[in-house]
Amino acid sequence: MNTKYIDLIDQTYDFPQNEFSLDGSQLNFHDVNLMDLVEKYGAPLKFTYLPKISENIQRSKTWFKTAMEKHNYKGKYNYSYCTKSSHFKHVLEKALENDIHIETSSAFDIDIVERLKKDGKITNDTFVLCNGFKRAQYVTNIARLINNGHLNCLPIIDNYDEVELLSEEIQGDFNIGIRIASEEEPKFEFYTSRLGIGYKNIVPFYEEQIKTNERVNLKMLHFFINTGIKDNAYYWNELLKCLKVYVKLKKICPSLDSLNIGGGFPIKNSLTFDYDYEYMVDEIINQIGLACAEAEVPVPHIFTEFGSFTVGESGGAIYEVLHQKQQNDREKWNMINSSFITTLPDTWAINKRFIMLAVNRWHDEYERVLLGGLTCDSDDYYNSEQNLNAIYLPKFKKEKPLYIGFFHTGAYQETIGGFGGLQHCLIPTPKHILIDRDADGEIISTVFAEQQTSEHLLSILGYKPLEVDSSEEAEVPIHQLSKF
Repeated sequence: MNTKYIDLIDQTYDFPQNEFSLDGSQLNFHDVNLMDLVEKYGAPLKFTYLPKISENIQRSKTWFKTAMEKHNYKGKYNYSYCTKSSHFKHVLEKALENDIHIETSSAFDIDIVERLKKDGKITNDTFVLCNGFKRAQYVTNIARLINNGHLNCLPIIDNYDEVELLSEEIQGDFNIGIRIASEEEPKFEFYTSRLGIGYKNIVPFYEEQIKTNERVNLKMLHFFINTGIKDNAYYWNELLKCLKVYVKLKKICPSLDSLNIGGGFPIKNSLTFDYDYEYMVDEIINQIGLACAEAEVPVPHIFTEFGSFTVGESGGAIYEVLHQKQQNDREKWNMINSSFITTLPDTWAINKRFIMLAVNRWHDEYERVLLGGLTCDSDDYYNSEQNLNAIYLPKFKKEKPLYIGFFHTGAYQETIGGFGGLQHCLIPTPKHILIDRDADGEIISTVFAEQQTSEHLLSILGYKPLEVDSSEEAEVPIHQLSKF
């Protein structure tokens, strides 16, 4: 009888997979032995596997290059990373190593751009696409960037007032884009996105506010679907509506030469994940080419803004199962040594599922469990793995520690969870590890941030520190390089 955890995974999924393999009874993630991380750094911990960022960027570039060559598409492809997915310096710098562009969403993003420019990570050839509703400080920062010579900064107009506001602060000519307010899926509580300008209003808006403004050049039409790029009738219908607007606008606006099809490539959230990226890219390029040929207008340069796709699959979290509580005849609660609400907030806020696997003890017998976090909040739990109606893990044994991992968690979780700030029930932010490879392919791990201390949390709350004994050992510094 197959009762071991490895038997369960083998009969449920195709295993091993590209990023997951076994080393005896221990799980590897991109050939990184996760128990080595636990033994060196402890748990709970968060980690970022930086090479995955470059890998996904290069995959996308290859798909678009192949599709454009196949369809004799004359435009260029520009990969952009939307910073809101993860603003961390190590993420931006790794992404920018791949000759990409970036998309911003708020005023402080521009401060990050300026620091990256100072460090030589961004140049004036880098497109900076400024999305979002633009309050005064955002407008001022955009204007400062353009006035200082970054002419490839493109504010994407979100409402009718922004052209005038930008014109007041930007010196000389400048380029802009317009965001389409796409219609949402029928299941949404509203019909049209709050972001951008409606399909029917874009051409009149151009003729009234942009065509008559000699300082402003319209370069880009921005199309974004909240639910992402999916092979369904809704997506293709919205794309065709966008293309109708593009060709109509192109005929009266010679400066328009770029189409931003937004973000939305999905990431792997289950071991059964199946998405044909190459087909979707090929068909998107095909549809754009057909629409432009029929209207007898040149094809646009293509921009994408991939956030989760860029960074999501690089992230992971490891927890230890502290204790098991038998609450009734059927429910066993495995209590982790952290909180789902604070460290993986999307599991709580939008019921998002990540890939969850045991990190060790794969050759032990398994059992059905629920997972609970440390806070006193009834919503701090995780109760089902994708494609299964329950969680199955190696049986809890006090004498044999069990560690579990959540994978592809690299997008949004730190910023939504309030990295470096207060956490629900004052559960500290875990230690964060960066993993990279040197020129020889050897794994290098870096402590990006230690686990929060009570002193740090209490100082945020306004409490004065107690007197510290000078004989106590100094805190271990962060950013220590080590190999394992």
